[in-house]
Amino acid sequence: MKKILLALLLALCLTQSAWAGFSEGMAAYKRGDYADALKEFEPLAEQGDALAQFYLGFMYAQGQGVPQNRKQAVKWYSKAAEQGNALGQTNLGKVYYLGLGVEQDYDKAFYWYRKAAEQGVAAAQLGLGRMYNKGQGIPQDYKQAAYWYRKAAEYGWLAIAQSNLGAMYSTGQGVPQDYEQAAFWYRKAAEQGLASGQFRLGMMYYHGCGVPRDYKQAVYWYRKAAEQAYAMAQWALGLMYSDGHGVSQNYIKAHMWMNLAAAGGIEDAAESCKLLAAKMTPQQIAEAQRLAREWKPPAKP
Repeated sequence: MKKILLALLLALCLTQSAWAGFSEGMAAYKRGDYADALKEFEPLAEQGDALAQFYLGFMYAQGQGVPQNRKQAVKWYSKAAEQGNALGQTNLGKVYYLGLGVEQDYDKAFYWYRKAAEQGVAAAQLGLGRMYNKGQGIPQDYKQAAYWYRKAAEYGWLAIAQSNLGAMYSTGQGVPQDYEQAAFWYRKAAEQGLASGQFRLGMMYYHGCGVPRDYKQAVYWYRKAAEQAYAMAQWALGLMYSDGHGVSQNYIKAHMWMNLAAAGGIEDAAESCKLLAAKMTPQQIAEAQRLAREWKPPAKP
């Protein structure tokens, strides 16, 4: 009996010691002292601590305190994931999905994303939804895509999932088409600052889908996205200035935004620029081009 009690006390002491080491490692990591964090995480990871293994993998992936080494990141993510650590499973799914340190493998990405998604990790749920939506590694299934996007979106902070769910409602893929629900989810994403959500919400206001048609609101959300260098929004904002919808007509600003959109890869925006230039004086065109050259996204607070 004494031997059992001593063994239990020893195990408890070791557990407390490990937790103390992990806490010290986390404190060092949070203050950016990666060398000290590494000293604490590495021995714990070698002893089989799943959370320490995850963080060690993350440090190798980011090159924090060690030279960046994606193969080492995969090694430690795998060790954590195989013990059921949801964060390790999520990141292991991501590296297989993108082919970072391993050969790209959608089957393995799907396997690990699902493991983590079923434990409630929103990032994994988003990844799983994306794979169902695109039919990557599994048959395309819009209902399943919508299901997992909703799971991630309902966390309230994962804006990409909210925007993607809005798109499902807008097109009626996997869910009944419902513009009000689309606008609802786009707004959730837009209010968190996601450029694609802002642009899509602007489109809803422009067309009056799910919300009353309101050109001023369309301009408001287009501008939010355009200022993040979202090229489609820059083109849309340029068109609003060109037509005088929601703003005073201004060919110089219209040309500037279209020019920026064209530089961002929107071919139709380049054509819009040419058509607009036919209505402008050489001085106006020169001014618009100057503004486009000098434009920079506003500094983030």
